[in-house]
Amino acid sequence: MSKTVRSFLFVVVAMSLLLAACGTPAAETQVVVDPTATQIPVVVEPTVAPTEDPMAMFAPDAVTGDIITAGSSTVFPLSERMAELFQQEGYTGNITVDSIGTGAGFERFCTAGESDISNASRAIKDSEKEACAAIGRTPIEFRVGTDALAVVVSAENDFVTALTKEQLGKIFTGQFTTWDQVDAAFPAEAIVIYGPGADSGTFDYFNEAVVAPLYLNADGKADIAAGEEAILGLEGAQFSEDDNVLVQGVEGSKYAIGYFGFAYYTENSGALKAVAVEGVEPNQASVDDGTYPLARPLFIYSDAAILAEKPQVAAFIYFYLSNVNDNIVDVGYFPAPAADLQTAMDAWTTVTGQ
Repeated sequence: MSKTVRSFLFVVVAMSLLLAACGTPAAETQVVVDPTATQIPVVVEPTVAPTEDPMAMFAPDAVTGDIITAGSSTVFPLSERMAELFQQEGYTGNITVDSIGTGAGFERFCTAGESDISNASRAIKDSEKEACAAIGRTPIEFRVGTDALAVVVSAENDFVTALTKEQLGKIFTGQFTTWDQVDAAFPAEAIVIYGPGADSGTFDYFNEAVVAPLYLNADGKADIAAGEEAILGLEGAQFSEDDNVLVQGVEGSKYAIGYFGFAYYTENSGALKAVAVEGVEPNQASVDDGTYPLARPLFIYSDAAILAEKPQVAAFIYFYLSNVNDNIVDVGYFPAPAADLQTAMDAWTTVTGQ
């Protein structure tokens, strides 16, 4: 066969194959499902929205409205610090912190019903609870710290370093009127007395811990009323609910003595000297181990209805309890026992339903 014929046949065959390919439909691929085979379901996960923080509603920048706090001059520096921080974190409402004494604070909270939070350097009395009940309030206690009541003299005083509780009681009731009566080694100079007024929780505490035990009632127990009368009846003594007035008074005389919350001593330690009581100086260690005899709890009080009606008050107390331990030492006080602070937070949680 000639080369030309072979080429022609090749072309014819190739064209035949091409036409066959174009004209024949491609076979469909069939998928056979075995009905007895186990089917693996395809699970489509639902889209889950991020969980909102239930505490976001109590953030400082999430609340508004006014907050009124009043009471203890001792708790005042701590509450003032917490109020400032609350505002720095975004709270735009007005917050008032009045230093009027624990007793006056409870009167404003329980009798007048004018404040949202009562600051106190002692626990609330039964009579004050009754006054609260009369206007439909049930005080809720929140422990926020510990104070070591500081007995102080001027930094210029070079003879007093330590006193017993009995000596203090006799000084502040006029049984000792000159320093040499306290100790023969002391100068025969008149003792100048400065102390908190009767509306102060610091006054109440000092009376109960130091003075009243010198006046026993028929049952052999400390007579609180007799102690109060003895202190307030001391001629020449100067009383004030303003601790800064007391600080300035003691600073101004080498022969003066006074007492107030530890924070005020810390703030003025350059001009004052803390006196050891029963041989123990007020400091973190002696407060923590319970050896300093004039340590006392610090509180704030509010009411369930107030927290429900005023979210800003609930938010402030939550902020207070959450941040107090980061600030209390700088203010001049000592942290509350962890269990007591947790009890306070639990009380807040119960009241707010959180």
